[in-house]
Amino acid sequence: MFDLKITNANLPDGRTGVDIGIRDGRIAAIEADLAGEAGAVIDAANQLISPPFVDTHFHMDATLSLGQPRYNESGLLLEGIQIWGELKPLLTHDAVIQRALDYCDLAVSQGLLAIRTHVDICDQRLLGVEALLEVKRQVAPYIDLQLVAFPQDGYFRYPGAIELLDRALDMGVDVVGGIPHFERTMADGAASVKALCEIAAERGLLVDLHCDETDDPLSRHIETLASETQRLGLHGRVNGSHLTSMHSMDNYYVSKLLPLIAEAEVSATANPLINIGIQGRHDTYPKRRGMTRIPEMLKYGITCAFGHDCVMDPWYSLGMGDMLEVASMGLHVAQMTSRDAMRQCFEAITTGPAKIMHLDGYGIAVGNKADMVLLQAKDPIEAIRLKATRLAVIKSGKVIASAPRRESALALPGRPSSIDASRVGPQ
Repeated sequence: MFDLKITNANLPDGRTGVDIGIRDGRIAAIEADLAGEAGAVIDAANQLISPPFVDTHFHMDATLSLGQPRYNESGLLLEGIQIWGELKPLLTHDAVIQRALDYCDLAVSQGLLAIRTHVDICDQRLLGVEALLEVKRQVAPYIDLQLVAFPQDGYFRYPGAIELLDRALDMGVDVVGGIPHFERTMADGAASVKALCEIAAERGLLVDLHCDETDDPLSRHIETLASETQRLGLHGRVNGSHLTSMHSMDNYYVSKLLPLIAEAEVSATANPLINIGIQGRHDTYPKRRGMTRIPEMLKYGITCAFGHDCVMDPWYSLGMGDMLEVASMGLHVAQMTSRDAMRQCFEAITTGPAKIMHLDGYGIAVGNKADMVLLQAKDPIEAIRLKATRLAVIKSGKVIASAPRRESALALPGRPSSIDASRVGPQ
Protein backbone atom coordinates (compact mmCIF):
# COMPACT_ATOMS: atom_id res chain seq x y z
CA MET A 1 0.00 0.00 0.00
CA PHE A 2 1.40 3.39 -1.03
CA ASP A 3 0.46 6.70 0.52
CA LEU A 4 0.63 8.32 -2.91
CA LYS A 5 1.11 7.01 -6.41
CA ILE A 6 2.00 9.18 -9.39
CA THR A 7 1.23 7.53 -12.72
CA ASN A 8 2.28 8.17 -16.32
CA ALA A 9 5.19 10.44 -15.43
CA ASN A 10 8.16 11.56 -17.52
CA LEU A 11 11.50 11.87 -15.72
CA PRO A 12 14.41 14.27 -16.37
CA ASP A 13 16.67 11.38 -17.40
CA GLY A 14 14.42 10.62 -20.39
CA ARG A 15 12.30 7.80 -19.01
CA THR A 16 8.65 8.18 -19.92
CA GLY A 17 5.35 6.76 -18.78
CA VAL A 18 6.60 5.53 -15.39
CA ASP A 19 4.80 5.28 -12.06
CA ILE A 20 6.20 6.46 -8.72
CA GLY A 21 5.10 4.91 -5.45
CA ILE A 22 5.55 6.93 -2.25
CA ARG A 23 5.44 5.57 1.28
CA ASP A 24 6.33 7.24 4.60
CA GLY A 25 7.69 10.33 2.88
CA ARG A 26 10.12 8.40 0.69
CA ILE A 27 10.12 7.11 -2.87
CA ALA A 28 9.38 3.39 -2.51
CA ALA A 29 9.21 2.34 -6.17
CA ILE A 30 9.70 3.67 -9.71
CA GLU A 31 8.55 1.42 -12.53
CA ALA A 32 6.11 1.09 -15.38
CA ASP A 33 2.62 -0.16 -14.50
CA LEU A 34 3.39 -0.15 -10.78
CA ALA A 35 1.11 -2.55 -8.95
CA GLY A 36 -0.38 -1.79 -5.55
CA GLU A 37 -3.11 0.36 -4.06
CA ALA A 38 -2.53 3.92 -2.93
CA GLY A 39 -4.26 6.35 -0.62
CA ALA A 40 -4.14 8.95 -3.39
CA VAL A 41 -3.26 8.90 -7.08
CA ILE A 42 -2.01 11.71 -9.32
CA ASP A 43 -2.09 11.13 -13.08
CA ALA A 44 0.92 13.00 -14.46
CA ALA A 45 -0.47 12.54 -17.99
CA ASN A 46 3.03 12.19 -19.48
CA GLN A 47 4.21 15.44 -17.98
CA LEU A 48 7.58 15.96 -16.26
CA ILE A 49 8.20 15.00 -12.65
CA SER A 50 11.35 16.77 -11.48
CA PRO A 51 13.18 16.94 -8.17
CA PRO A 52 12.47 20.31 -6.55
CA PHE A 53 14.30 23.39 -7.69
CA VAL A 54 17.33 24.48 -5.67
CA ASP A 55 18.74 28.00 -5.35
CA THR A 56 22.28 27.95 -4.05
CA HIS A 57 22.75 31.73 -3.98
CA PHE A 58 20.22 34.14 -2.46
CA HIS A 59 19.96 37.10 -0.06
CA MET A 60 16.85 36.52 2.03
CA ASP A 61 17.61 39.21 4.61
CA ALA A 62 17.20 41.85 1.88
CA THR A 63 14.49 40.27 -0.25
CA LEU A 64 11.28 42.21 -0.98
CA SER A 65 12.79 45.41 0.47
CA LEU A 66 12.69 47.24 -2.87
CA GLY A 67 12.54 51.02 -2.48
CA GLN A 68 13.57 51.02 1.18
CA PRO A 69 14.90 53.61 1.86
CA ARG A 70 15.34 54.47 -1.85
CA TYR A 71 15.72 52.91 -5.29
CA ASN A 72 18.98 51.99 -7.02
CA GLU A 73 18.93 54.46 -9.91
CA SER A 74 22.37 53.63 -11.33
CA GLY A 75 21.99 49.85 -11.26
CA LEU A 76 25.52 49.56 -9.92
CA LEU A 77 26.56 46.91 -7.42
CA LEU A 78 28.15 49.55 -5.21
CA GLU A 79 24.99 51.67 -5.08
CA GLY A 80 23.07 48.56 -4.06
CA ILE A 81 25.57 47.96 -1.25
CA GLN A 82 25.25 51.63 -0.21
CA ILE A 83 21.43 51.43 -0.10
CA TRP A 84 21.62 48.22 1.93
CA GLY A 85 23.94 50.00 4.34
CA GLU A 86 21.34 52.77 4.73
CA LEU A 87 18.57 50.22 5.31
CA LYS A 88 20.36 48.04 7.88
CA PRO A 89 19.96 50.42 10.82
CA LEU A 90 16.23 50.64 10.07
CA LEU A 91 15.65 46.88 10.00
CA THR A 92 13.51 45.20 12.63
CA HIS A 93 13.52 41.56 13.62
CA ASP A 94 9.83 41.13 12.75
CA ALA A 95 10.10 42.88 9.38
CA VAL A 96 13.00 40.67 8.22
CA ILE A 97 11.12 37.55 9.32
CA GLN A 98 7.91 38.61 7.59
CA ARG A 99 9.59 39.43 4.28
CA ALA A 100 11.55 36.17 4.38
CA LEU A 101 8.43 34.12 5.12
CA ASP A 102 6.57 35.87 2.31
CA TYR A 103 9.39 34.94 -0.05
CA CYS A 104 9.39 31.34 1.18
CA ASP A 105 5.66 31.13 0.40
CA LEU A 106 6.43 32.33 -3.13
CA ALA A 107 9.31 29.86 -3.41
CA VAL A 108 7.09 26.92 -2.46
CA SER A 109 4.54 27.91 -5.10
CA GLN A 110 7.38 27.80 -7.66
CA GLY A 111 8.63 24.37 -6.59
CA LEU A 112 11.73 25.89 -4.96
CA LEU A 113 12.30 23.78 -1.84
CA ALA A 114 15.99 24.31 -1.05
CA ILE A 115 17.72 27.69 -0.70
CA ARG A 116 21.19 28.75 0.39
CA THR A 117 20.93 32.33 1.60
CA HIS A 118 23.76 34.66 2.51
CA VAL A 119 23.01 36.72 5.62
CA ASP A 120 24.92 39.92 6.32
CA ILE A 121 26.89 39.71 9.58
CA CYS A 122 28.28 43.29 9.40
CA ASP A 123 25.81 44.50 12.02
CA GLN A 124 26.64 44.59 15.72
CA ARG A 125 23.11 43.38 16.51
CA LEU A 126 23.36 40.37 14.17
CA LEU A 127 19.67 41.06 13.64
CA GLY A 128 19.55 39.38 10.25
CA VAL A 129 21.22 36.27 11.60
CA GLU A 130 18.75 35.99 14.48
CA ALA A 131 15.80 36.60 12.17
CA LEU A 132 16.81 34.07 9.52
CA LEU A 133 17.64 31.40 12.09
CA GLU A 134 14.04 31.80 13.24
CA VAL A 135 12.82 31.63 9.64
CA LYS A 136 14.89 28.48 9.11
CA ARG A 137 13.17 26.90 12.10
CA GLN A 138 9.70 27.85 10.87
CA VAL A 139 10.14 26.69 7.26
CA ALA A 140 12.04 23.48 8.09
CA PRO A 141 9.02 21.25 7.36
CA TYR A 142 8.94 22.40 3.72
CA ILE A 143 12.17 24.24 2.76
CA ASP A 144 15.79 23.23 3.28
CA LEU A 145 17.20 26.64 4.23
CA GLN A 146 20.97 26.90 4.54
CA LEU A 147 22.53 30.09 5.96
CA VAL A 148 25.89 31.60 4.97
CA ALA A 149 27.70 34.00 7.35
CA PHE A 150 28.38 36.81 4.88
CA PRO A 151 30.55 39.83 5.77
CA GLN A 152 28.94 42.13 3.20
CA ASP A 153 31.29 45.03 4.01
CA GLY A 154 34.46 42.95 4.09
CA TYR A 155 35.91 40.48 6.58
CA PHE A 156 38.93 42.73 7.23
CA ARG A 157 37.45 46.01 5.98
CA TYR A 158 34.48 46.19 8.38
CA PRO A 159 35.45 46.84 12.02
CA GLY A 160 34.43 43.86 14.15
CA ALA A 161 33.56 41.54 11.26
CA ILE A 162 36.05 38.90 12.42
CA GLU A 163 34.32 38.57 15.79
CA LEU A 164 30.83 38.92 14.30
CA LEU A 165 31.41 36.08 11.84
CA ASP A 166 32.56 33.80 14.66
CA ARG A 167 29.48 34.76 16.69
CA ALA A 168 27.19 34.02 13.75
CA LEU A 169 28.73 30.58 13.29
CA ASP A 170 28.41 29.91 17.02
CA MET A 171 24.70 30.77 16.74
CA GLY A 172 24.21 28.00 14.18
CA VAL A 173 24.88 29.50 10.75
CA ASP A 174 25.83 26.67 8.39
CA VAL A 175 28.38 28.01 5.89
CA VAL A 176 31.39 30.37 5.93
CA GLY A 177 31.05 33.27 3.51
CA GLY A 178 33.18 36.17 2.33
CA ILE A 179 33.70 38.87 -0.28
CA PRO A 180 37.44 39.14 -1.02
CA HIS A 181 37.13 41.56 -3.95
CA PHE A 182 35.49 44.12 -1.63
CA GLU A 183 38.46 44.26 0.74
CA ARG A 184 40.65 47.37 0.52
CA THR A 185 43.48 45.68 -1.39
CA MET A 186 44.04 42.57 -3.45
CA ALA A 187 46.40 41.38 -0.70
CA ASP A 188 43.69 41.79 1.95
CA GLY A 189 41.28 39.92 -0.30
CA ALA A 190 43.66 36.99 -0.65
CA ALA A 191 44.32 37.02 3.10
CA SER A 192 40.57 36.92 3.78
CA VAL A 193 40.19 33.84 1.57
CA LYS A 194 42.94 32.11 3.53
CA ALA A 195 41.46 33.06 6.92
CA LEU A 196 37.90 32.09 6.01
CA CYS A 197 38.91 28.71 4.59
CA GLU A 198 40.90 28.01 7.75
CA ILE A 199 37.82 28.77 9.86
CA ALA A 200 35.77 26.35 7.76
CA ALA A 201 38.42 23.64 8.03
CA GLU A 202 38.64 24.05 11.80
CA ARG A 203 34.86 23.98 12.27
CA GLY A 204 34.12 21.33 9.65
CA LEU A 205 31.90 23.68 7.65
CA LEU A 206 31.23 24.42 3.98
CA VAL A 207 32.54 27.55 2.24
CA ASP A 208 30.72 29.86 -0.19
CA LEU A 209 32.45 33.11 -1.14
CA HIS A 210 31.24 35.98 -3.28
CA CYS A 211 34.31 35.85 -5.46
CA ASP A 212 35.53 38.26 -8.14
CA GLU A 213 32.14 39.90 -8.72
CA THR A 214 33.75 42.53 -10.88
CA ASP A 215 34.72 43.31 -14.49
CA ASP A 216 38.38 43.55 -13.46
CA PRO A 217 40.30 40.67 -15.11
CA LEU A 218 43.02 41.02 -12.46
CA SER A 219 40.60 40.09 -9.68
CA ARG A 220 41.76 36.49 -9.29
CA HIS A 221 40.64 35.43 -5.83
CA ILE A 222 39.19 32.24 -7.29
CA GLU A 223 42.79 31.13 -7.84
CA THR A 224 43.51 31.65 -4.13
CA LEU A 225 40.26 29.90 -3.22
CA ALA A 226 41.23 26.83 -5.25
CA SER A 227 44.71 26.85 -3.73
CA GLU A 228 43.44 27.10 -0.15
CA THR A 229 40.92 24.35 -0.83
CA GLN A 230 43.81 22.11 -1.91
CA ARG A 231 46.02 23.09 1.02
CA LEU A 232 43.34 22.47 3.65
CA GLY A 233 41.75 19.40 2.06
CA LEU A 234 38.36 21.07 1.59
CA HIS A 235 37.67 19.29 -1.70
CA GLY A 236 33.96 19.24 -2.55
CA ARG A 237 33.08 21.64 0.27
CA VAL A 238 33.86 24.99 -1.38
CA ASN A 239 31.81 27.10 -3.78
CA GLY A 240 32.79 30.24 -5.66
CA SER A 241 29.81 32.49 -6.38
CA HIS A 242 29.58 34.97 -9.26
CA LEU A 243 33.17 34.67 -10.62
CA THR A 244 32.28 37.38 -13.12
CA SER A 245 35.85 38.63 -13.59
CA MET A 246 36.47 35.43 -15.51
CA HIS A 247 34.47 36.78 -18.45
CA SER A 248 37.14 39.49 -18.83
CA MET A 249 40.23 37.32 -18.28
CA ASP A 250 42.45 36.36 -21.18
CA ASN A 251 41.97 32.83 -22.47
CA TYR A 252 45.50 31.68 -21.69
CA TYR A 253 45.14 32.45 -17.99
CA VAL A 254 41.72 30.79 -17.89
CA SER A 255 43.19 27.69 -19.55
CA LYS A 256 45.45 27.39 -16.48
CA LEU A 257 42.78 28.39 -13.96
CA LEU A 258 40.00 25.96 -14.84
CA PRO A 259 42.07 22.80 -14.27
CA LEU A 260 43.06 24.17 -10.84
CA ILE A 261 39.40 24.70 -9.93
CA ALA A 262 38.50 21.23 -11.17
CA GLU A 263 41.38 19.59 -9.30
CA ALA A 264 40.32 21.27 -6.05
CA GLU A 265 36.69 20.21 -6.65
CA VAL A 266 35.57 23.79 -6.14
CA SER A 267 32.06 24.36 -7.51
CA ALA A 268 30.74 27.50 -9.19
CA THR A 269 27.48 29.41 -8.96
CA ALA A 270 26.58 31.97 -11.61
CA ASN A 271 23.67 34.33 -11.08
CA PRO A 272 22.51 35.15 -14.61
CA LEU A 273 19.81 37.72 -13.83
CA ILE A 274 21.94 39.87 -11.55
CA ASN A 275 25.28 39.25 -13.30
CA ILE A 276 24.15 40.55 -16.67
CA GLY A 277 22.27 43.42 -15.05
CA ILE A 278 25.12 44.72 -12.91
CA GLN A 279 28.30 43.87 -14.83
CA GLY A 280 29.56 45.86 -17.79
CA ARG A 281 28.04 49.10 -16.49
CA HIS A 282 31.24 51.02 -17.19
CA ASP A 283 31.44 49.79 -20.80
CA THR A 284 30.20 51.65 -23.85
CA TYR A 285 30.30 49.16 -26.74
CA PRO A 286 31.10 46.35 -27.05
CA LYS A 287 29.44 45.83 -23.68
CA ARG A 288 30.39 42.85 -21.50
CA ARG A 289 27.47 40.90 -20.08
CA GLY A 290 29.24 39.55 -17.02
CA MET A 291 28.32 35.92 -16.58
CA THR A 292 31.16 33.54 -15.84
CA ARG A 293 32.31 30.74 -18.16
CA ILE A 294 29.79 28.03 -17.29
CA PRO A 295 30.09 25.94 -20.51
CA GLU A 296 33.88 25.79 -20.20
CA MET A 297 33.65 24.83 -16.52
CA LEU A 298 31.22 22.03 -17.28
CA LYS A 299 33.67 20.60 -19.81
CA TYR A 300 36.20 20.30 -16.98
CA GLY A 301 33.68 18.45 -14.81
CA ILE A 302 33.23 21.40 -12.43
CA THR A 303 29.88 21.30 -10.62
CA CYS A 304 27.91 24.39 -11.66
CA ALA A 305 24.70 26.04 -10.56
CA PHE A 306 22.55 29.01 -11.46
CA GLY A 307 21.32 31.14 -8.55
CA HIS A 308 18.56 33.73 -8.34
CA ASP A 309 20.62 35.98 -6.01
CA CYS A 310 18.05 38.75 -5.48
CA VAL A 311 14.32 39.40 -5.72
CA MET A 312 13.00 42.96 -5.38
CA ASP A 313 15.84 44.37 -3.29
CA PRO A 314 18.52 47.11 -3.60
CA TRP A 315 20.36 45.17 -6.31
CA TYR A 316 17.55 43.74 -8.47
CA SER A 317 14.05 45.17 -8.77
CA LEU A 318 12.45 42.19 -10.52
CA GLY A 319 12.13 38.43 -9.91
CA MET A 320 9.54 36.04 -8.53
CA GLY A 321 11.46 33.04 -7.25
CA ASP A 322 11.15 31.27 -10.60
CA MET A 323 14.27 29.15 -11.14
CA LEU A 324 13.12 28.31 -14.67
CA GLU A 325 13.43 32.01 -15.50
CA VAL A 326 16.96 31.90 -14.06
CA ALA A 327 17.81 28.84 -16.18
CA SER A 328 16.37 30.47 -19.29
CA MET A 329 18.47 33.59 -18.83
CA GLY A 330 21.58 31.51 -18.17
CA LEU A 331 20.90 29.45 -21.28
CA HIS A 332 20.68 32.54 -23.48
CA VAL A 333 23.60 34.49 -22.06
CA ALA A 334 25.93 31.49 -22.07
CA GLN A 335 24.68 30.48 -25.54
CA MET A 336 23.93 26.98 -24.24
CA THR A 337 21.51 26.17 -27.02
CA SER A 338 22.39 22.59 -27.96
CA ARG A 339 20.01 19.92 -26.66
CA ASP A 340 22.58 18.61 -24.20
CA ALA A 341 23.51 22.11 -23.04
CA MET A 342 19.87 23.03 -22.41
CA ARG A 343 19.54 19.94 -20.23
CA GLN A 344 22.66 21.08 -18.37
CA CYS A 345 20.88 24.37 -17.67
CA PHE A 346 18.03 22.42 -16.07
CA GLU A 347 20.58 20.51 -13.99
CA ALA A 348 22.04 23.87 -12.92
CA ILE A 349 18.81 24.59 -10.98
CA THR A 350 18.31 21.04 -9.68
CA THR A 351 21.04 18.42 -9.28
CA GLY A 352 24.02 20.81 -9.52
CA PRO A 353 23.03 23.10 -6.65
CA ALA A 354 21.75 20.12 -4.65
CA LYS A 355 25.26 18.69 -4.80
CA ILE A 356 26.76 22.05 -3.78
CA MET A 357 24.43 22.24 -0.76
CA HIS A 358 25.15 18.59 0.15
CA LEU A 359 21.41 17.85 0.24
CA ASP A 360 20.66 14.41 1.61
CA GLY A 361 18.17 12.16 -0.19
CA TYR A 362 17.66 14.51 -3.13
CA GLY A 363 16.47 13.30 -6.53
CA ILE A 364 13.95 11.01 -8.20
CA ALA A 365 15.30 7.64 -7.08
CA VAL A 366 14.10 4.82 -4.86
CA GLY A 367 14.91 5.52 -1.22
CA ASN A 368 15.19 9.29 -1.65
CA LYS A 369 12.89 11.85 -0.11
CA ALA A 370 9.54 12.15 -1.87
CA ASP A 371 10.15 15.81 -2.78
CA MET A 372 9.23 16.64 -6.37
CA VAL A 373 7.47 18.97 -8.76
CA LEU A 374 4.96 18.09 -11.48
CA LEU A 375 5.50 20.48 -14.38
CA GLN A 376 3.30 21.29 -17.35
CA ALA A 377 5.98 20.19 -19.79
CA LYS A 378 7.10 16.88 -21.23
CA ASP A 379 10.85 17.28 -20.59
CA PRO A 380 13.45 19.64 -19.06
CA ILE A 381 14.00 21.60 -22.28
CA GLU A 382 10.30 22.29 -22.66
CA ALA A 383 10.09 23.21 -18.97
CA ILE A 384 12.65 25.97 -19.51
CA ARG A 385 11.09 27.10 -22.79
CA LEU A 386 7.61 27.44 -21.31
CA LYS A 387 8.57 28.50 -17.77
CA ALA A 388 6.29 25.58 -17.05
CA THR A 389 3.38 25.79 -14.64
CA ARG A 390 3.96 23.94 -11.38
CA LEU A 391 0.92 21.68 -11.42
CA ALA A 392 1.83 20.10 -8.07
CA VAL A 393 4.61 20.67 -5.56
CA ILE A 394 5.17 17.63 -3.35
CA LYS A 395 7.09 17.57 -0.08
CA SER A 396 7.58 14.30 1.84
CA GLY A 397 4.85 12.73 -0.27
CA LYS A 398 2.25 15.44 0.37
CA VAL A 399 1.03 18.09 -2.08
CA ILE A 400 1.86 21.49 -0.55
CA ALA A 401 1.12 23.69 -3.58
CA SER A 402 -0.77 23.28 -6.83
CA ALA A 403 -1.93 25.24 -9.84
CA PRO A 404 -4.33 24.59 -12.74
CA ARG A 405 -3.00 23.87 -16.21
CA ARG A 406 -2.15 27.03 -18.11
CA GLU A 407 -4.50 27.32 -21.06
CA SER A 408 -5.91 30.33 -22.90
CA ALA A 409 -9.40 30.63 -24.37
CA LEU A 410 -9.60 31.71 -28.02
CA ALA A 411 -12.38 33.39 -29.93
CA LEU A 412 -11.18 33.02 -33.52
CA PRO A 413 -13.36 31.93 -36.45
CA GLY A 414 -12.55 28.38 -37.54
CA ARG A 415 -9.84 27.91 -34.90
CA PRO A 416 -9.79 25.88 -31.65
CA SER A 417 -11.62 27.30 -28.63
CA SER A 418 -8.48 27.09 -26.48
CA ILE A 419 -4.71 26.75 -26.72
CA ASP A 420 -2.17 25.05 -24.47
CA ALA A 421 1.36 26.20 -25.30
CA SER A 422 2.79 22.83 -24.24
CA ARG A 423 0.79 21.19 -27.04
CA VAL A 424 2.09 23.50 -29.77
CA GLY A 425 5.11 22.38 -31.75
CA PRO A 426 6.79 19.04 -32.42
CA GLN A 427 5.33 16.29 -30.25
